[in-house]
Amino acid sequence: MKMSQLFGRTLRDQPAEADLISHILLLQSGMIHQVSTGVYSYLPLAWKSLKKIEAIIREEMDSVGGQEVKLGILQTRDIWKQSGRDEIYGPDMLRLKDRRDRELALPPTNEELITETVKSVVQSYNDLPFVLYQIQTKFRDEPRPRGGLIRVREFDMMDAYSFDIDDDGLDINYQEIIKAYSKAFERCGIKTVIVDADSGAIGGKDSKEFILLAESGEDTIILCPKCDYAANDEKADFQIPNNNPESANPLKTIATPNKTTIEEIIDFLNISPQKTIKTIAYMSDTEIVLVSIRGDLEINEVKLKNFLKATELVLATDEDLQKANLIKGYLSPIHKEIKTIVDKSIFQDTNYCAGANKFGFHYLNAILGRDIIPTAQIDIALAKDGFRCIKCPGTLKSKRGIEIGHVFKLGTTYSTSMNANFLNQDGQPTPIMMGCYGIGIGRILAGSIEQHADEKGIVFPKNIAPYQAIIVSLNTDKEEIQKISLEIYDHLNANGIETIIDDRNTSAGVKFNDADLLGIPLRIVVSSRNIDKNSVEIKTRISTDGELIPLESVLQKSNQLLNDYF
Repeated sequence: MKMSQLFGRTLRDQPAEADLISHILLLQSGMIHQVSTGVYSYLPLAWKSLKKIEAIIREEMDSVGGQEVKLGILQTRDIWKQSGRDEIYGPDMLRLKDRRDRELALPPTNEELITETVKSVVQSYNDLPFVLYQIQTKFRDEPRPRGGLIRVREFDMMDAYSFDIDDDGLDINYQEIIKAYSKAFERCGIKTVIVDADSGAIGGKDSKEFILLAESGEDTIILCPKCDYAANDEKADFQIPNNNPESANPLKTIATPNKTTIEEIIDFLNISPQKTIKTIAYMSDTEIVLVSIRGDLEINEVKLKNFLKATELVLATDEDLQKANLIKGYLSPIHKEIKTIVDKSIFQDTNYCAGANKFGFHYLNAILGRDIIPTAQIDIALAKDGFRCIKCPGTLKSKRGIEIGHVFKLGTTYSTSMNANFLNQDGQPTPIMMGCYGIGIGRILAGSIEQHADEKGIVFPKNIAPYQAIIVSLNTDKEEIQKISLEIYDHLNANGIETIIDDRNTSAGVKFNDADLLGIPLRIVVSSRNIDKNSVEIKTRISTDGELIPLESVLQKSNQLLNDYF
């Protein structure tokens, strides 16, 4: 490919509408075009990289016995209603009707359709196990698309599904696909961390995320430097430091005029936040719920939502509080008329300060079991930096990252609801055991840029770069320069090194800046000064200085540098 013929245009200035480095650089390099909020067209350079990512994923999925399929994009809503997820996905799923008024959907994921498809084929245990996968465009009507390709409404995704007769078979496929994912990401030149994760709207009994570490990431993960513990903060557990329980004192009320926050209470009463209880009111679908936790901790709303099995969980409004006779700023865990969930952090001590559900008053010496009689006592605390590891004495650290892969043990969640059964060895109908596995193709591209970019632009790993080498041809008005540049270009391409040539009639500075911006691993400079020495200059994208080499050594040196490149 010649740069003079390439469709796309680099920008000198950073686009004002972008904030994440991947979004800035993908626009600035002319790799993507915004169609609408959260929807992008991929231009030639980006598309070449994405196709390479797809090829790597296909190879690794094939290596574990995956069979590629292509499912229909337009789906009937009936199968979503059958699984119960039509309501769960709410406005995130795009719904429409055809000319015959039939209800259809553009799927955000494909558990329903793959289950419907498989049950039409599988009859007995002899038909199992197997793994199916596809790479397809998905649609999610995200309320807040951000970061270019990081969170979008339309995106390409590899989704795979395993089908087994029992848990043991599921475990084998689950672990094999985790290995395939790890190899694929390594080949893409990105570093990931595998963490325990919440299953979310997909459901199932176990899941893990592959997180690409990047400060710009919207996910927070909790890691222990002393052991292998790692989890998304939505899933993470930790050891709660024990306080020394005091002798129980009688419950009493105390005036706390205009003291409605934990910070105001601990300052007013001169007590530690560990001796306080904060209570928050939520609407779990249509039911109001009080949730209490120690004052120095925060509520993990994902854990809470999962426990309540709520479709929607939101903070109660002032109107909701009034209807329930609850006093804002003074909510109390001592409330027998309303469902009350208490975090396990409150189990360990006595004599807590808590709201009294009376304007301007709090309780002192509240004790679980004596005064606080909760509906349930569960772990709903959010893990944070500095907390004690659940597995060892280590101190937890938090990092930011981007989710680029997710694996789930679905079990029989969908096969049961959708009657996807097989006849076991005893001839009895048995639900198929399923696993689900997803990779965000565009997120790998964007995440790679977030992880490797520098002040000059993109730094592509060699296996996903649109081209492995770029020839920067200077003094293009000279016939000899054009001839030698094209000879090198043809020679490299003929020997398996994908090469683009910058043959544009523009300045050397523009060409060098664009070569850096595009992030192509290898740069070869052909100029009159070097040709007079029968040489060219060669360097990698991540090296500071170039090296002058003989013309006859270009292929050998290029292969050497690429072999050593990441």
